[in-house]
Amino acid sequence: MSARIHPTAIVEDGVTIGDGTSVWDNVHIRHSTSIGEDCIVGEKTYVAYGVKIGDRVKINAFVYICTAVTIERGVMISAGTVFTNDRFPRATTNDLLRLRPSDPDETTLPTLVREGATIGANCTIGCGLEIGRFAMVGMGSVVTRTVPDFHLVVGSPARTIGYVCKCGQVLGRVAAIDRTQATRLTCGECGEAFEVREGGVTALAAVS
Repeated sequence: MSARIHPTAIVEDGVTIGDGTSVWDNVHIRHSTSIGEDCIVGEKTYVAYGVKIGDRVKINAFVYICTAVTIERGVMISAGTVFTNDRFPRATTNDLLRLRPSDPDETTLPTLVREGATIGANCTIGCGLEIGRFAMVGMGSVVTRTVPDFHLVVGSPARTIGYVCKCGQVLGRVAAIDRTQATRLTCGECGEAFEVREGGVTALAAVS
């Protein structure tokens, strides 16, 4: 089994793409990027150079992934999402006479999307931050700070409003949980159990 690449896609030299991955029409993948197995890269998506993408990642249409982004396995990135890597970008030098180079430098900040996370449609993701394991970013959100594991965040800037299970169902709303003591939450869909303590969420081991 090998990767399936649409004839209109541009895949530059030095790109590695795992078995079972599909790259759809008018995608552009820059050099030195690596994409794992069984991924989907949706139409008209741009992936910059040096990006690292794990196995079984779904990237919908019109997504922009810039240099210094790492995406772990099992992540969902919905249509129209834009990543960034510079908090204070400028096109030119101070005298406006020369374009600044596009190569990474000390102002280029990395972004890490941890395994199992979901990013909703039309989100903007800031740089120098992490989106935690199985976290969920609601559609249209602007993420400006790190999102903890299993947190549900929405808005501009994005704020935690609840907690989510690995299966994607909402475990509970922040307003309904006493943050001063440990609280056990059980998913009504799949039955997995979690503990919320001071805003942190931990998956509990299954009882045999």
